[in-house]
Amino acid sequence: MRLVAQRHTLLKSAATEREILEVIARPYLAGLIPSQSQAWLNDLLLEAELVVIKMRVSACRDATDDKFLELAVNGHADIMISGDADLLALHPFQNIPVNAPATFIQHRFNAN
Repeated sequence: MRLVAQRHTLLKSAATEREILEVIARPYLAGLIPSQSQAWLNDLLLEAELVVIKMRVSACRDATDDKFLELAVNGHADIMISGDADLLALHPFQNIPVNAPATFIQHRFNAN
């Protein structure tokens, strides 16, 4: 959370927050995620800025991922961070870089 608090604003929409919470609650994942990590994620989501989606986007080969593109566009994101191949294939999307988490971290530490 320090990274978000110091330099970045984490964005969320109602749809992206719902998906994150649904995914981590899946039975095959719930037992793998320690309660401390779940609490950290909940805190992180509380700190995220809620973006109201006014403009719809239909661009991803997996239409269920369009909600993340909508968030980036409507929230005027500087960067999208995702490990999803369908989103990474769109790099850059409407001039918004789409980076894998490892790429983002690598660039961040190499820039300092």
